[in-house]
Amino acid sequence: MSEKPVVFKGYAVVDPQKWDQFEVIEYQPKTWEETDVELRITHCGVCGSDVHTIDPQAWGNGNYPIVPGHEIVGVATRVGSEVSGIKVGDRVGVGAQIWSCMECRACKNNQENYCPKMTDTYNAQYPDGVVTQGGYSTAIRAKNQFVFPIPDGVESKHAASMLCGGLTVYSPLVRNGCGPGKKVGIVGVGGLGHYAILFAKALGAEVYAFTRSDKKADDIKKLGADHIVITSEEGWNKPLEMSLDLIISTADTSHNFPIKDYLSMLWVNTSFIAVGLPDDDLPAINTFTLLANGSKIGGSHIGSKEEVIEMLKLAAEKKIEPWIEELPMKEATKAIQGVKNGKARYRYVLTQDLE
Repeated sequence: MSEKPVVFKGYAVVDPQKWDQFEVIEYQPKTWEETDVELRITHCGVCGSDVHTIDPQAWGNGNYPIVPGHEIVGVATRVGSEVSGIKVGDRVGVGAQIWSCMECRACKNNQENYCPKMTDTYNAQYPDGVVTQGGYSTAIRAKNQFVFPIPDGVESKHAASMLCGGLTVYSPLVRNGCGPGKKVGIVGVGGLGHYAILFAKALGAEVYAFTRSDKKADDIKKLGADHIVITSEEGWNKPLEMSLDLIISTADTSHNFPIKDYLSMLWVNTSFIAVGLPDDDLPAINTFTLLANGSKIGGSHIGSKEEVIEMLKLAAEKKIEPWIEELPMKEATKAIQGVKNGKARYRYVLTQDLE
């Protein structure tokens, strides 16, 4: 089933030397398959990854022109004959992954977000060579495995940034046992960190927020953290040695990052999970640092469809609302600059303004 055809156009970075400037381009969408869903976009969140991707001085892997955006919500306008559970007119979303092989061990075990052949929602290529473009645009097509129904209890403007920012912290929280009776540390209170506090509290944990100063203290309390730890104070980690059951680090910087101090706070055989993506390497540690409490260092990559559905259900039940600022899509430059300069409180969401 389908409505009238959609023209695929979006706000693109064309010149890497003007990486925060956008112009509208038309582009070729994914080659249609009957396992696909096409949606007309109404909202798209702005992620820190967008900045890292389009800025040639950051990750340096941009394939220009780039239409960024992988926190996408809209309305289904075309649904393939092999798709179930979604119909034309449904509110749906797409996150940071848009394709996987569906044949490997990861895909067959609900771990498609770790498929070795996975395709990112933008700045990548499908197997047939078509370049992926993201959600600062009119529409997007995706394999149905990567299209998520949005429940009635979650507004589109709130759901958008959950599909990367929210999922990026929700997945490691649930995979590492966050819940009642657990003490969970959240490092950094930005776009990801504010989500980590919201979801850790919703899952029933006692939450410790780690921040370099007290300037966000009021926000942190309103988000629901039980404790605030100021990491610029001498001996800040000492009272919590071997007491936390999990630490999620959303830090976007690695310079002078006190990783040994964080590891010292973990209980036996528990984990420090890094989900922030700084441009530089983490500080070096030796294995003796890990021996004292059997601590582990790990990472996490977005989440599975199963986890997206669980997360959105939890958000609806607990009435979780991220702190967002809405801007028309034509103001993508303002949003990108805000993320780059740390001004977001705490996620920007772009609203559709293209015909």
